[in-house]
Amino acid sequence: MAPSPSIPRAAFWMALSIASFLAMSVAGRATTAELNVFQVLELRSVIGFFILLPLVMMSGGFAAMRTQRPVAHLARNVIHYTGQAAWLYALTLIPLAVLISIEFTTPIWTALLAVGFLGERLSRPKLAAIALGLIGVVIIVRPGVGAVDPGHLIVLGAAVCFGISVVMVKSLTRTDSVVRIIFWMLIIQSVVGLIPALCEWRNPPLELWPWIALIAFTGMSSHFCMARALAYADATVISPMDFLRVPLSALIGWLLYSEQIDAFTAGGALLILLGNLLNLQRKAPQPAEVATS
Repeated sequence: MAPSPSIPRAAFWMALSIASFLAMSVAGRATTAELNVFQVLELRSVIGFFILLPLVMMSGGFAAMRTQRPVAHLARNVIHYTGQAAWLYALTLIPLAVLISIEFTTPIWTALLAVGFLGERLSRPKLAAIALGLIGVVIIVRPGVGAVDPGHLIVLGAAVCFGISVVMVKSLTRTDSVVRIIFWMLIIQSVVGLIPALCEWRNPPLELWPWIALIAFTGMSSHFCMARALAYADATVISPMDFLRVPLSALIGWLLYSEQIDAFTAGGALLILLGNLLNLQRKAPQPAEVATS
């Protein structure tokens, strides 16, 4: 039975989701300062698997994790892994608030890709959202005004990968449960990332393990809490709360890393967020889409 709508409960779960995303960003920067990106992703997937294991057992065990669409799972997770690696690498190159702002173009890429692959209609609000998002990215990146920061392009590529991943998850949710999708995500990404991780493997120092545990835990909790929030309120209520990640990430960047945000970044981020608000006029996403993106 679906829970009764409750704005306070939705806000509570969304606050936990935002806190998880921000903690994951800080943990990601701490871990990638000592370890290569592929090793961090490998540790995150392996530890995340053991965190998920109780849910797997409650959902029928390993037998219930069988899927009729292994190729779709493989393709989705190769793309998602690429996006995660690019996101973590960009985290080491550009200010946190800039990264989060550009990452917020993911719903816009998702809307655009869903037209071609899922047959969704491209309405005027969606077109306006895509246009605002693209203009916002151009304002932040400012091509032609000095050298383009590679970090901007890398996180933009990550956002496109996440958009493709979400579209593929939408297709997978027609046949597979959320737990099964996350199960295969952790299994496949552990296998895909094993060799790159071993190529430059170094034993993490003892003081780094709390950060590793945190990035593994928040990688799961951030999406789980957002899915719970969506169970209590529509996306039109939840998504504007998620926009708090942009100013909060700017605050964290200023407090922890002495990062400064210029007017161009602030203006571009505002246009991207406005584009997302317009995009909310589409059908609200299912928890499965959010939980695995």
